[in-house]
Amino acid sequence: MNEELMLQIHSLLVKVGPKDRKFGVKARLNGALNVTVNLVKRNLQNSKLLLPCLQVLRVYAGNLVNAVSLGKSGTLELMFEIIGPYSKKNTTLLKVALDTLAALLKSKMNARRAVDRGYLPTLLAIYQDWHRNDTRHCHLIIRKSILGCIKNLTTIKLGRKAFIDANGMRILYNTSTECLSVRTLDPLVNTSSLIMRKCFPKNRLPLLTIKSIYQHPLSHVPSGGPVAQLYSQPPEMDDVVDESDENEATEVDTENEEDETEDNNENDDIETDINKLRPRQMQTRPFDELRVYERFCVEFTKDFKDYDFENCRAVFHPSSVNQDLNGPIIIPTTTLTSVRSPNRRQQLESVQLPKPTESPTELDGISLAKTPESKPDPDLVCSLGRLVLDGVDSVNGDCDDRSQDESGEQGLLVVPDTAAVLPLHDPDLYLEMVKSTRSVPIYTEVAYPDYFGHVGLDLREPIVERVYGVQRMKIFQDIERLIHPFDILDKVVYDLDNQSCPVIDNGNSLKFTSKFESGNLRKAIQVRKFEYDLILNSDINSNHYHQWFYFEVSNMRPGVRYRFNIINCEKSNSQFNYGMQVLMYSVQEAINGRPHWVRTGSDICYYKNHFSRSSIAAGGQKGKSYFTMTFTVTFQHKDDVCYFAYHYPYTFSTLKMHLQKLRALQTAQIYYREDELCQTLGGNSCPLLTITAMPESSSDDHIDQFRSRPVVFLSARVHPGETNSSWVMKGSLEFLMSSSPKAQSLRESYIFKIVPMLNPDGVINGNHRCSLSGEDLNRQWQNPNAELHPTIYHAKSLLQYLRATGRTPLVFCDYHGHSRKKNVFMYGCSIKETVWQSNANTSSCDLQEDLGYRTLPKLLSQIAPAFSLSSCSFVVERSKEATARVVVWREIGVQRSYTMESTLCGCDQGKYKGLQIGTQELEEMGALFCVGLLRLKRFTSPLEVHNHKSHVLDIENDLIDTRSIPNISSSTTYVLDEDEPAFLEEVDYSAESNDENDPVLEPELQDNLALPGPNSDSGV
Repeated sequence: MNEELMLQIHSLLVKVGPKDRKFGVKARLNGALNVTVNLVKRNLQNSKLLLPCLQVLRVYAGNLVNAVSLGKSGTLELMFEIIGPYSKKNTTLLKVALDTLAALLKSKMNARRAVDRGYLPTLLAIYQDWHRNDTRHCHLIIRKSILGCIKNLTTIKLGRKAFIDANGMRILYNTSTECLSVRTLDPLVNTSSLIMRKCFPKNRLPLLTIKSIYQHPLSHVPSGGPVAQLYSQPPEMDDVVDESDENEATEVDTENEEDETEDNNENDDIETDINKLRPRQMQTRPFDELRVYERFCVEFTKDFKDYDFENCRAVFHPSSVNQDLNGPIIIPTTTLTSVRSPNRRQQLESVQLPKPTESPTELDGISLAKTPESKPDPDLVCSLGRLVLDGVDSVNGDCDDRSQDESGEQGLLVVPDTAAVLPLHDPDLYLEMVKSTRSVPIYTEVAYPDYFGHVGLDLREPIVERVYGVQRMKIFQDIERLIHPFDILDKVVYDLDNQSCPVIDNGNSLKFTSKFESGNLRKAIQVRKFEYDLILNSDINSNHYHQWFYFEVSNMRPGVRYRFNIINCEKSNSQFNYGMQVLMYSVQEAINGRPHWVRTGSDICYYKNHFSRSSIAAGGQKGKSYFTMTFTVTFQHKDDVCYFAYHYPYTFSTLKMHLQKLRALQTAQIYYREDELCQTLGGNSCPLLTITAMPESSSDDHIDQFRSRPVVFLSARVHPGETNSSWVMKGSLEFLMSSSPKAQSLRESYIFKIVPMLNPDGVINGNHRCSLSGEDLNRQWQNPNAELHPTIYHAKSLLQYLRATGRTPLVFCDYHGHSRKKNVFMYGCSIKETVWQSNANTSSCDLQEDLGYRTLPKLLSQIAPAFSLSSCSFVVERSKEATARVVVWREIGVQRSYTMESTLCGCDQGKYKGLQIGTQELEEMGALFCVGLLRLKRFTSPLEVHNHKSHVLDIENDLIDTRSIPNISSSTTYVLDEDEPAFLEEVDYSAESNDENDPVLEPELQDNLALPGPNSDSGV
């Protein structure tokens, strides 16, 4: 054939090939591959014929089998004869050759062949030459194509090693930093960043073991359970660096209650078996065994008419004082500034209690001495109370050995007088509650924010706008550690694994501690003068679940930007990428009359790092990495003590204090009883509350009316890290105990059974997800074990008792928090919506269902500004069969069985649109949930329901309308069981981005995309 004919044929093939999915297979079977390769070999100097041949080769190489065959035929070598250093000639030909090479290198066999032939250093040299000479940036596409070839080579372990050996990290780092000032070069910077992050040598976390520093012995350890698996591993297998070539194509995280991820998996987890979907009320325990729960339901018994209505207060007996609590409790405070010894720290110190010089008020191990009222301090006015503690220690918060200060100065614990705005808070009462709280670490310190309380801000805190390029900047700073290792201090300043005190030289390092209730910080490493890597502790009896943090920082310099990196996060994305900030509490601000947790931090982002997660911790999944959550803070005060938290802390001792204060609000019209549902594994009491209105009298009619009230069952805080659920519960409890007419009507309408904290042990010990059994309690509702999951076992048994006695709750709601969606919303259970979502073929007669489950969410959407009906889902998933919501719906027969999820971030709709959520909004949600229950009565009362048929029709219409709204679901993974949706916002938090978009069409890729508009949602 002559040259002109071959040119025409290949030009035609270039147009036809991409339109035929089997073009590559047909070409290989007909021997066309070798024909084209031979034409390329013979016409390397004939650019006119070479171009269409290369274009056809690029189409051939799109088939993996063809790519391997072409590699064996020497096509890789041909491509490197065509590409070369910077030149203004034949740039189109060069671009096609690079694209063909990139396609060939997607084959791992070809990639290994290219590495073995030393082509990776060649590509780096070519890229440097084009970078150096393309000063006017006219050939951006060619430079991006070169990087694409390097990127494909580094997908294999051998290629990553060759990249490091060829000094590729420094080359791409230097070229990228030179491009940062030019926005149009972002595609080059982003691709370089991906390559460097992928090639950054994998390291294990700087820990002796990834298992929790704390262990709790279990009386019964199931042989196949997570604890048995965890501790059956030999020490050397505890954590290993995984150099697997497997990339995380999709990061599937599931936590909380419902899972939502990729579109292609959206129906995989949805239950489609109608028989399994239908609620089935099973009597799993004989009624004689359930009869013991009658003591929690005395209001339903025949003897209730003889009940002492005037003395119906709590029968709850709190745990005895913790006998393991040896020594005093430490509370951070300030020291006097009038006279100081030369070695006294010029900052807020921790004050040890007691060392009394006068008769103190004894609180069983906590000794306080009040200032004589006849001698008020004139320096402390402006609504501040004062508490004087006898004796001051110069205390390192990290030390157990605290020596007494010889100066004899007296420490002042300045107490903000918050009683007027926090009627349920009392610092002295809080300390009394701490005494009976049992912790595995045996805490002897109390965090200042918990002691003095938090006053919700009146000033709304907006969702922060993501800074352009912030993730890229942070990643480059991390890469600098590898390139300039001698600039890294790598000094451990706090370590729970090493109980000896860290040496603090010249006060140049921050001081950390988390040795207080709900605290979580395992290790702090100073990597630069003002930068710290922080490592969170795993849940007790576990080796993962890292998200919740709560720690104290001191010895800071004001006006200095400190960077904090939490380096062992596990979730694949976070609302920290979408405007959420961390929370900080400043002791100096509190002393000055501003006792607030405030949102703080700049340059916040969340991204994959180079610390490899062991497949042991990842449930056998290989190639997983940890994620870094980084934020920068500038402290305002010298001599300050500050606390940082993932969300507004709410400890078990706080709950006990609030419950005791609530009891004081009881009036003659309120029936309030507090029982101990059970003892937890850690020896703490799990309270059960009963709240309703007292009967008008002890007459039979009034007693019958009292007993006929439907039951509402509420629970919260099964997941310790979801502290927002406790604030919502606090709002509900305060409303129920208030004297408002609506609260009284609500009490007269229902009998409330409330378990305000289902996982006290996890809350106390700073866990994020699990109880002391090392298991997620919200996955144990199907078959709870009385020894391992006592709170779930007894809560379910109580529900079974209510059902067996004809008192099946009208509403069950479990309060949760959500880390990757905005707003407040509900998950419920519906056969009809589950089948519709799965697109299963089912006859209409099988889908008959009462739509009453939608009434309460719709009512809440009308009255609660933070609530979003469009975010609600009523799909039942297979992976959620053991959750409270599904089990109570299926086994107990509660149609209105819900999980109510509250955002940890903020709202993107309604009154609070664009604002981060605070405790006031969360408590308001809890109160408005109660108002919604009051309105629900109109649609459930037999006397009134016939007047609201139009409302039922509205719900039917809503249901039909929402059929077009996809509810993305995915299966549960071993590591985190949570409902986390996909994002509309595109943020590159992965080191394995597959983005191949045209750089000309998309100059701002991945990390640099703007935040979503006001109408977008974080979850679909």
